[in-house]
Amino acid sequence: MAILNIRIIGDPVLRTVADPVTEFGPELAKLVADMTETMEDVDGAGLAAPQVGISQRVFTYRIDGVEGHIINPVLENSEDYQDDQVEGCLSIPGLGFPVRRFRSTTVTGVDMHGNPVTVEGEGMLARCFQHENDHLDGILYTDRLEGEDRKAALRSIRNANYGSVTERTAAKRAKTVGSSFGGSLPGSSFGPGAAGNAG
Repeated sequence: MAILNIRIIGDPVLRTVADPVTEFGPELAKLVADMTETMEDVDGAGLAAPQVGISQRVFTYRIDGVEGHIINPVLENSEDYQDDQVEGCLSIPGLGFPVRRFRSTTVTGVDMHGNPVTVEGEGMLARCFQHENDHLDGILYTDRLEGEDRKAALRSIRNANYGSVTERTAAKRAKTVGSSFGGSLPGSSFGPGAAGNAG
């Protein structure tokens, strides 16, 4: 297994709709294992494959002891919403804003072996599923902000100081990033008041 480099906002892969997974085998199993290790290394709640530069429909998650991965996920959301919670993103380090999400989500897909998977989530787990699935569609949580929050987020990202925040984050992460060949080398943190970090 290896800890992967997390892509930061501005990387085109984060704005690309990911491709469905069609091949199941050792390469996919390694991707899932590496994503899980990377998510745990940064204390993440979730991580989507585009966040590690792989444009495929895969995400991992870990919320309140519920953890796993979903490949080619399809979400069925409730019609009602949960209270807004502050979200952040491993690909947009240092920022967090309240985001509106559906109250509950049922996600269906397959695991790394192609076996059917269905997971139901409410609250933070539902929020994580929606956040990570957005990544697979090239959507960042900041796209879902409105009004003053949206203006503030865009202003922060454009701010010259934000470049130094991302550089510091990348440098800090680089200390633990390694390749599968040995040696060392922008997917989400759920912010303050929420349940840890998501992709």
